[in-house]
Amino acid sequence: MDSAIPERGDLQRQVRERAAWVGSLDESCRDAAAVDVLDELESLKNTVAAIQARLAVTLKETRVAQRADQPAAARERGIAAEVALARRESPHRGGIHLGLAVVLCSELPHTLAAMEAGRCSEWRAIQMAQGTACLSLEDRLAIDAALMADPDTTLGWGDRRFRAEVDTRAYAADPAATVARRAKAVAQRHTSLRPAPDGMVRFSAVVPLAQGVAVHAVLSRAADAARAAGDERSRGQVMADTFVGALLRPATPDDQAGSPPVPVVPVAVQVTVSDATLLNLPDGAGDRPGWVSGPGVAPVPLPADDVRDLIARAHDAGLATIRRLYASPDTGQLVAMDSSARLFPTGLARYLDARDRTCRTPWCDAPVRHHDHVRSRAEGGATTAHNGQGLCEGCNHAKQATGWSARPVDDHPHEVETSTPTGHRHRSRAPGLPPPREHSSLLELRLSEYLLTV
Repeated sequence: MDSAIPERGDLQRQVRERAAWVGSLDESCRDAAAVDVLDELESLKNTVAAIQARLAVTLKETRVAQRADQPAAARERGIAAEVALARRESPHRGGIHLGLAVVLCSELPHTLAAMEAGRCSEWRAIQMAQGTACLSLEDRLAIDAALMADPDTTLGWGDRRFRAEVDTRAYAADPAATVARRAKAVAQRHTSLRPAPDGMVRFSAVVPLAQGVAVHAVLSRAADAARAAGDERSRGQVMADTFVGALLRPATPDDQAGSPPVPVVPVAVQVTVSDATLLNLPDGAGDRPGWVSGPGVAPVPLPADDVRDLIARAHDAGLATIRRLYASPDTGQLVAMDSSARLFPTGLARYLDARDRTCRTPWCDAPVRHHDHVRSRAEGGATTAHNGQGLCEGCNHAKQATGWSARPVDDHPHEVETSTPTGHRHRSRAPGLPPPREHSSLLELRLSEYLLTV
């Protein structure tokens, strides 16, 4: 590496020195200096985002040139994943960053210049890119110049106003393209689930505007009726209960008079708990959370009391069955499993799901979709738990690109080292399972590390 390149920590050291300088000032001027440096750092963040975009394009151009002899479809494989690993973000976010970088460097010169000058954030650049994606290059360049060439044009605008202006200009430039894009967006409607603090989840739905407004209106009317009838729940609670109740159980005449009973969920939910949590053992051992997942849903932690309540209610309703995986009482790790099959059989695949929880790529929280051979079958990799890992679809495809390799390096806990085409190495460690308690009886030993399917 060229010795003229500045040391990696130079910029970080300068930022820390600026903060220390503010702290050393007299109280009479410290507040003004703090505001000035906050503004300066915000501009620096925007400039850094612009340089990251240029570097991402440099990486892409270099990698594609290196693969000139490969089919066109294979030349760009894995590049977004490299960007994601370098930026310590999920592969999905890496794809967004790379796509934005290409657009900024080739089709939105004024937006990129505004970022480099520190006055345009990466989020606002995304809004510009998304809002003009359906337009011709000529129309896109025109909107880019109209909004971003002069700093005074959007001075003081919020992100919502900015996106509204981009959409308005895009529709005026090409109404047919905008309508076609909206029709395409309808085809991409979907739902998603993300963990939230305190044993909650955030359930989201992306639906057409009219449908979304109508659903919200129905929930609002239900909340108004319940509150008028003396319901002590908040509006938000009534709306959430109405939404869940409509999907999981039939409506009853009592719904508007008070809080409805919590429905028993009649779907398969996998709960991974320790024996101590299951048996509610004392001394804090029975307070460890469990991990709850369902089809296509990455596991999320749930407090021990809630896990036991979920299991008990499902059992009372006749919906609970027990499936057991064995763990080492000494380490808490699931025991190894293997197979002579080329594909992971059902039992071994479930083992990987339970051990890995989510995609094993660093910073990727996507649900496991593929059961992957860490060392490929073509290289002699075995179909075993040691050589297996759970990956999302995107990460599995990225790993197949030229220059990528991976190897299992440990089993306690399971650890995988992935190398990218640049030689950078990234390690992924399976999350720890709920540790078993030191067993004092054969009964407790046999109850260790149940997987309960409710």
